[in-house]
Amino acid sequence: MDLGIRGRVALITGASGGIGLAVAKQLSEEGVHLVLSDVDQQKLEKESGALAQSSLLIAADMTRQQEVDDLVKRGTERFGQIDIVVHTAGVTGAKGDPLELADADYEEAWATDFFSAVRVARAAIPPMRAKGWGRFVCITSENAVQPYWEEAVYNVAKAALAAFIKNLSYKEAAHGVLCNTVSPAFIETGMTNGMMEKRAKQMGVSFDEAVKSFLDEERPGIVQKRRGQPEEVAAAIALLVSDRASFINGSNVRVDGGSVQAIQN
Repeated sequence: MDLGIRGRVALITGASGGIGLAVAKQLSEEGVHLVLSDVDQQKLEKESGALAQSSLLIAADMTRQQEVDDLVKRGTERFGQIDIVVHTAGVTGAKGDPLELADADYEEAWATDFFSAVRVARAAIPPMRAKGWGRFVCITSENAVQPYWEEAVYNVAKAALAAFIKNLSYKEAAHGVLCNTVSPAFIETGMTNGMMEKRAKQMGVSFDEAVKSFLDEERPGIVQKRRGQPEEVAAAIALLVSDRASFINGSNVRVDGGSVQAIQN
């Protein structure tokens, strides 16, 4: 299927691994020019591999508006425009009793998982609006609608992000800029690797046994009994940022293997 985005320019945050890197690879195959960003320039250069030869790689801290503005500016100077934003940068944050977590724990997740998207939108959407075409996609999580008790800081930030993108969608579509979210669950990334390594150590079992027990006990809705792959999430994102998704706006697309056991988004 031709997605109709050859020659477009995409800014991808959190692009040094996991979902961000998978999106970069898929969009590159569609002929999209890439502006790839992450907080660690060295890691970004290492992980992007062959993509680095034709992409603009820029380290940026998404918690600083000036760095976000500079990122968009440099991408525009290189390619003439930014048509697509895929914002994947984020942290899992602190875990524990919601009332025992410190203000700083909530503030860290808020700044990175929620407010970074506000900053990117401020910088990237007005030029898209002026050109009459744009796609803005953010990664939320199953946690936005199915919160887990020990992950309050992450739950709150991701729920706010989902509401913010829905807010944007109401007005931006009139200017040709479509805003959506994608909600993955238990994808095979560095984040879930770390979770499972910790679980394996706590339980005194192997990594694979930790994954199996987590699926059985914590994610019964994933009846396929496996972690999702970054490429599976990237495929949904590639569709959303394409011309083929010209009537999808303000939506939340779940790529969660059925983890969320509800009808509503």
